[in-house]
Amino acid sequence: MSLLFITGTSTDVGKTIVTAALAATARAAGASVAVCKPAQTGVAPGEPGDLAVIERLGGVTRTVELARYPDPLAPDTAARRCGQPLLTLAETAAAIESCADADLTLVEGAGGLLVRMGEFTMLELAQKMSAPVLLVAHPGLGTLNHSELTTRALQSAGVRCAGIVLGSWPDQPDLASECNRTDLPAHTGVDIVGTVPAGAGSWDPARFGAAAPNWFTRTWAAAHLHPGAGR
Repeated sequence: MSLLFITGTSTDVGKTIVTAALAATARAAGASVAVCKPAQTGVAPGEPGDLAVIERLGGVTRTVELARYPDPLAPDTAARRCGQPLLTLAETAAAIESCADADLTLVEGAGGLLVRMGEFTMLELAQKMSAPVLLVAHPGLGTLNHSELTTRALQSAGVRCAGIVLGSWPDQPDLASECNRTDLPAHTGVDIVGTVPAGAGSWDPARFGAAAPNWFTRTWAAAHLHPGAGR
């Protein structure tokens, strides 16, 4: 099984749309894809969450969600507020391993790298699974600090950063965004391997699926998203 974890520099940076684009790109190359979202917050039972977006845009039919909580908070806080038990590292790892027959399993976190998914952080889960982590970053002001903090945390923990994706690139980028596109690799030591246009989450699935493979560098996609990648 090839694993790729997706985290963000913060919340609302485009992780779900990037995950859908990764899935669509892998599927276009002939790979079977599973997606795990361990904890979903801010969504009531029965309501469509992030996995529904990924299913619609990425064409994925195999998804795993372990817990959802109604309050739009960090998963551990949201779990305590509604009286649900915290997710454990062991049960979450087991759920990911249950997707071992897929060519590629994508695991989308909640918020940033050190947000607690339950009794553990996304960083600790990536360590346990020996999985690389793809960082989704906002292109604008502040992203240099957030991105370097995240990549340093990954490096310190011995977890490979698979690259940086700009999760919502504006139609008319401002000066900060244009400069950050150049400065991010220099500051973090990590390449920008993809750029997703702002508003892509509202596209119809056919348009999204056709365009998504063009958002990632070809060599990176071949190494991480094609059948047999990482094996």
